[in-house]
Amino acid sequence: MNARSVTGVFLVVLSLLITAGCTQTTPPATPTPTAVETIATEVPTPFPTTLSLTPGPTQTLPEVWDLEVQAYGNGEAINPQIIVSCQGGKGLNFIQQIDVKVTRSDGVEEYESITKPLYKGKEVSLRSTTAPGYRDRAEVWAITPQGERVKIYDQYVPFRTYH
Repeated sequence: MNARSVTGVFLVVLSLLITAGCTQTTPPATPTPTAVETIATEVPTPFPTTLSLTPGPTQTLPEVWDLEVQAYGNGEAINPQIIVSCQGGKGLNFIQQIDVKVTRSDGVEEYESITKPLYKGKEVSLRSTTAPGYRDRAEVWAITPQGERVKIYDQYVPFRTYH
């Protein structure tokens, strides 16, 4: 054998030995869990949570923010709705939002908001009840430019009216 072939065999064996040591796998280290800090935020309740079917007192907006709203039942037995609509006023450009709460006579409360831009005829509708003698209550709040909630409407809304 010549020196070249011995050197070649030696290099092949040496490279096999080197790569054999490199192919051993070590199990991956288990990462330690890191604690994630959560910040507790309080969720504001936008509406009162007491259930009452009796209308209460309302407030009057200042004349420059005056706003008129109307609430009525659609009279449809298949899909009874209470519709609350904005009917205009000096406060259309100033009032931030109109919040509506319907307390049905079956004890269910529903909420909706009429958001900006406010205009005459803008409305929301909420589910109503139809049984005779039942009275659903609609409450409406106007949100002033300072963020204050002012109750401007609180009345019974009949399912159907006859004129």
